[in-house]
Amino acid sequence: MAELGPVAWPPARIRTERLVLREPEVRDRAALVKLFTSPEVGAYIGGPRPRDEFERALPAVPTRRPGLFVVDLDGTMIGIIEIDRRDAERPGHVRPDGGEVEVGYMFLPEAWGYGYAAEACAAALDWVADALPGEPVVLTTQTANDRSMRLAAKLGFTEVERFEEYGAEQWFGVRSSVTLSG
Repeated sequence: MAELGPVAWPPARIRTERLVLREPEVRDRAALVKLFTSPEVGAYIGGPRPRDEFERALPAVPTRRPGLFVVDLDGTMIGIIEIDRRDAERPGHVRPDGGEVEVGYMFLPEAWGYGYAAEACAAALDWVADALPGEPVVLTTQTANDRSMRLAAKLGFTEVERFEEYGAEQWFGVRSSVTLSG
């Protein structure tokens, strides 16, 4: 993972009307396993991870990772949001040298349809705007993922391009007023 830059991590917990964005904790391990091994969640990200493989790879105590927020509803993890720098080697950029701030998210299927992803992502994007003012923020999702496409639009992302990656058409958008360059 690339560094976010001069950002103090972890930030204070971010509270929204219904949610808390916070660092991972020991109590989140079972929910993280469920999230990464869910066939529904994995449908648009290359498939679910095999449960036994993921459980072996995941530390007993989830580690602090700059840019990783657990989304907590009433003391229970329902999803994650990751803020990272987009790898310059991947397709899709708004800067010639890449390295844009990228937001990604995954939520447990039982949390879908309640507006939690929009609420949590909006709070994370507000945090990015304060922590890294002026930085363009990008998002990539499969065009086949209707829910994610609607969320990107709701969050103010506009399409820059589409490309093939991971065996599927990807939608790449930016949320910024910066001038796009090639």
